Amino acid sequence: MSRIGRMPITVPAGVTVNVAEGNVVTVKGPKGELTQSLRPEMIIKQEGTMITVERPSDDKLHRSVHGLTRTLLHNMVIGVTEGFKKELDVNGVGYRVAKEGTNLVMNLGFSHQVIVPEIPGITVEVPGPNKIIIHGCDKQAVGQFAAEVREKRPPEPYKGKGIKYTDEVIRRKVGKTGAKK
Repeated sequence: MSRIGRMPITVPAGVTVNVAEGNVVTVKGPKGELTQSLRPEMIIKQEGTMITVERPSDDKLHRSVHGLTRTLLHNMVIGVTEGFKKELDVNGVGYRVAKEGTNLVMNLGFSHQVIVPEIPGITVEVPGPNKIIIHGCDKQAVGQFAAEVREKRPPEPYKGKGIKYTDEVIRRKVGKTGAKK
């Protein structure tokens, strides 16, 4: 039995979970509302403030989707209560970020500014010229948006210039040692 799949999900106060036909789950909370269509063969039971996910058989597919279904549900509940965030650092001489309206404007060493508009459900915060914080209630959307921002100038291995996640470790390389005579 899946260790993750059999763990119950506790629904906090102020959060409503609605399971419709075909396992279309809607979770409403203080930070927003999320709707996701989960595998229709999975059995989602709601008893009071506890939600459990069960599988219909020990099929290979059902075993592999059991823990995934429970984790997706759990992430929806966490998203509407606490939300998710990703922090990015910008390293490099002359590299700066700023927020203009709903756009993220970045100077990344190109001859032009890189402008990334916010998408619905995502808020971008710029506390300093070298820091970006991305908030949202959908974990997948927050991660995807952070990856797209990082993609504009990924960190390079020699000096570490570029956009990186705050907790990311960049493996550095040694450069040339100079001509030997």
